[in-house]
Amino acid sequence: MELLPDRLISVFGAANESEYYRQFAVKCFRSYLCLMPLATVNKGTFIFLQSLGKARESSVLSMVREVVFGVGWTLLLPLFWRLDGVLWSMPLSDLLTFILAAVLILRTARELKKVGLPA
Repeated sequence: MELLPDRLISVFGAANESEYYRQFAVKCFRSYLCLMPLATVNKGTFIFLQSLGKARESSVLSMVREVVFGVGWTLLLPLFWRLDGVLWSMPLSDLLTFILAAVLILRTARELKKVGLPA
């Protein structure tokens, strides 16, 4: 995504589009997907919590990411940054969810240590 955005954009039929379209598409790729590694950690955390029988925590974390942060930032940030606010809404959601996921993972690790399981 970062190294060859032009090639990836051409997969979606951008070869015949204007230079402005290409520039905007590159900007979208780079901003919207910049924290994708954190999103993978978040998804792994959802699955990990479910596997431990903590479906409530997993569901709440998932809903916070998608609904509270995802929808909330998508509606709020454009008021200040217009279109850029929309593009940065999901990276911000991923970052905030990552922080919450880290807190839940640390808390879960402490709980596992208390009962004598390796964390």
